[in-house]
Amino acid sequence: MSRRTSTLAAAGFLVVTLIAVALLLPVPYVTMRPGPTVDALGSYDDKPVLQVEGAKTYPTDGEIRLTTVSVTRADSRVSLPQAVRAYFDPSEAVVPRDMVYPEGRTAEQVREETAAQMTSSQLTSEATALTAAGYEVTQVVTIAAVSKDGPSEGLLEVGDVLLAVNGQKVEDTEQAVALVSGSKPGSVVKVKVRRGGKEQTVDVPSQASPDDAAKARIGVSLGTDVELPFTIKNNLGDSIGGPSAGLVFAVALYDMLTPGELLDGETVAGTGSISAEGDVGPIGGVQQKLAGASEAGASVFLVPADNCAEAAAADDFGMRLVEVATFDDAVDALEKLSDDPKAEVPTCR
Repeated sequence: MSRRTSTLAAAGFLVVTLIAVALLLPVPYVTMRPGPTVDALGSYDDKPVLQVEGAKTYPTDGEIRLTTVSVTRADSRVSLPQAVRAYFDPSEAVVPRDMVYPEGRTAEQVREETAAQMTSSQLTSEATALTAAGYEVTQVVTIAAVSKDGPSEGLLEVGDVLLAVNGQKVEDTEQAVALVSGSKPGSVVKVKVRRGGKEQTVDVPSQASPDDAAKARIGVSLGTDVELPFTIKNNLGDSIGGPSAGLVFAVALYDMLTPGELLDGETVAGTGSISAEGDVGPIGGVQQKLAGASEAGASVFLVPADNCAEAAAADDFGMRLVEVATFDDAVDALEKLSDDPKAEVPTCR
């Protein structure tokens, strides 16, 4: 073999080796695929997804399915061929890894965050559905966190419902903060809370705020919660994370708590976060959720208004894409479609 031939052969071998290595090396992306769907009016792990205790419920007919996206696990890596294949698959997507798993945060931290979002979504959906069904829902201020070694440690607990500060009834978090910070630093702040169904007043010694020595602090963070007139159990647990099931949970509960069958035997799917005011917020993975809903046999898909353009550009798989900006929009559209499957309702196309 001549020197030229040997050099070319060696160079060719090196190129092939480099290409092989490049194909095997992970790329900084994750893939998104259609995930499982769950009927919020059905069962999960042999338990009803939603259980109402202490209130009358009505028969339902049909399915309202929450949709999910399956994302590459935090401990897995995507190779270049996998990323290319997913890119050209209309039911999949490729997104930068740090959009899903931010740098500096562990997989467990991400999981805990999405679990907390799901819990919050469940609570907001319950408040929305009950209010729409005519029940009274009360918003309350709660102790969300107690600072370690702070004035309230051992006196106040996470989950305490804050009723009054220095004898003045608490209406919201801003007012509660103003009442505490307006006390004289070093004075005792009388904090009335409800814990375990019992009311009690706790004397908490205050400290000067590190941001303003003229203002008092008691070392707690506040949050908001709602008190429902009866008990609702959501048996999905933390098996599914994120806020995007809020709309579906609210629709399912409303159907259970009101006379008549909202779905009229149809399989409806949807997605969207929901606020305490009933506004439906945008979510990610619309393309994958549409594909998952189609596989589950859905004929109607509830799409957040802000996701309509994205949904309209994707394959609708023969489903009717109903545009919803609020919870009331969703109920109104489903009632019309129940009466007449060909009824005119706002759509994304």
